[in-house]
Amino acid sequence: MFGKWSLTAAVCLMAILTAMGSVNAQSQEITVSAAISLKNAFEEIGRLYESKNAGTKVAFNFGASGDLAKQIEAGAPADVFASAAKKDMDGIEQKGLILSGSRMDFAKNSVVLIQAASSKLEIKKFEDLMKPEIKKISIGNPQTVPAGRYAQEVLTHFKLWDGIKDRLIFAENVRQVLDYVARNEVDAGIVYMTDAKVREKEVRVIASAPPESHKPVIYPLGIVKDSKNEASAKAFTALILSEEGRKILQKYGFESAR
Repeated sequence: MFGKWSLTAAVCLMAILTAMGSVNAQSQEITVSAAISLKNAFEEIGRLYESKNAGTKVAFNFGASGDLAKQIEAGAPADVFASAAKKDMDGIEQKGLILSGSRMDFAKNSVVLIQAASSKLEIKKFEDLMKPEIKKISIGNPQTVPAGRYAQEVLTHFKLWDGIKDRLIFAENVRQVLDYVARNEVDAGIVYMTDAKVREKEVRVIASAPPESHKPVIYPLGIVKDSKNEASAKAFTALILSEEGRKILQKYGFESAR
C-alpha cells in the first residue's frame, strides 16, 4: 500500500516538476517584433543571445513597421519592438504601449535605387525613372512601410512622384521590393542599402539618395509595456546596444545611431 502511494506521489511530483519546467521555459522566451530590414542582423543577435543565456529562446516577428505597430496596439504578444522609423514608434509610445525609459535609437540606414543584376535597362540615376521604357518601379506601401515613405520623399524631392506614380508597384514590406527586383519582375526598386547588400549578387545599386532628399532613416527600439518577461527583454536590448551587437549590425551595413 505504502509502495503504491509512493509511486503515485512520485508520478504526481514528476508531473508538477515537468509543468513547472514548462512554465519556466515559456517565461524565458521573448518575442521580438522587428522591421523586416533587420531580419538577418537580428537573427544573428538572437543566436548570440541564446548562446549567452542557456534555456532562453528568441521568437521573431518580422514585417513592415506600421503593421507591427498595429499588431501591438491590438494586443498581439510582444516583448520588444524595433522599428525602421521613428513615426511608428512614436505612435505606440504616445498610446502608452512602450515601457517608460526603454526607448533608444540604435541604428541608421540609407536609401538606394536598385535594379536586377541581369537587367539590360540603362538606369544611372533617380531621374532616369522617367524614361518611357521604365514600366514598373516597386516601393513599399507608404501607408505602412517606412522604406516606402522614404521612397516617396525621395521621388518627391526629385519631382518624379507625379510623373511615375502610375508605374509604382506597392509592396507589403521592403524585402518584397527586393524580391521583385531580384527576380527582374520590376524594372527598378527603392530599398535600404542593407537590403541591397543581402542580395548583392542579384541586384545592383544604381544610386544612393542624398541625405537631404528624405528624413533620416533612424531605427528606434523599445520594450513593450505589457511584456511578460521584462528582464529578458531588457537583456536582449542591452545586447543589441552592446559592442557585440553593434558589430553585428555593422556587418550587415547598419550604421550606429549613437
